[in-house]
Amino acid sequence: MLGRRQIREKVVQTVYSYYQNPVKFDVLEKNMFTGIEKIYHLYIYELNFLVGLKELAENQIEIGKNKFIKTDADINPNQKFINNKVLLKLEENPERLFFTGQHKQLKWDLHDDLLVKTFQRITAGKRYQDFMKEESYSFEEDQKFIGKLFLRYIAENDDFHDYLGDKELSWYDDIHIANSMVQKTIGFLKEDEESRTLIKMIKDDEDKTFAIKLLRNTLDSWENNEKKLEERLENWDLERVSLMDKVILSTALTELDNFPFTPSRVIINEYIEIAKVFATDRSNIFINGILDKYCKDLNRI
Repeated sequence: MLGRRQIREKVVQTVYSYYQNPVKFDVLEKNMFTGIEKIYHLYIYELNFLVGLKELAENQIEIGKNKFIKTDADINPNQKFINNKVLLKLEENPERLFFTGQHKQLKWDLHDDLLVKTFQRITAGKRYQDFMKEESYSFEEDQKFIGKLFLRYIAENDDFHDYLGDKELSWYDDIHIANSMVQKTIGFLKEDEESRTLIKMIKDDEDKTFAIKLLRNTLDSWENNEKKLEERLENWDLERVSLMDKVILSTALTELDNFPFTPSRVIINEYIEIAKVFATDRSNIFINGILDKYCKDLNRI
């Protein structure tokens, strides 16, 4: 499921889009939840990439078996990768299978250039070769290997990021959320438990209500929040503050004003981290200063 930080991120993105292209609130709200649903599509797409690597490896083994002139490796192929217990659990997961069946565009073609090139890079790498040489089999080793493989060749792969951005523009901004979901999924798998439940996007009605309330109140409080911001600027004009910084600050001020049971330091830290994702390198320092000053002025704990 999305954590509160990720929900805050989607609210910030939605408010920013509103001030780029104003629409009615019901449309805006629908767009926000559509964006959240698209993260789930990306999450499944990344899980399917891992399964696609396994299927590609199986396909390579079959090609070797059907060669006219076979090597020892073709006759007795190393099957440690295709027998990886984590990959098997992901492959057999009924939720992944059902959702992919409903959205066939999320399944990877085994001839896809990115899939093939990534597989070639993986198999040429030392980590893969060392893993394949190791004779021992354990769930923990399989889990650790797939976790590192995902981080190195998918989560940190710029070519993969560009590919996703070309397929769905919003994915480029949300890939860090999907990456975190995949890493958690790999980490949560248990050897003696069937892999059934994938991560949900919205935990419950409380999270949905939080998202809607924060979005609506941020839009309703925009002018007041601009005044609060202007009062706390030192040697700086409001017009010189970037739109993204304004959006992050306005959303944070709204949450500080309307959600009194969340400690101020938690809220400030959350929006500092959001600034690191969406704003400039120095925005987090600027945002921290403004929010800290606001909390002190209000004696907000």
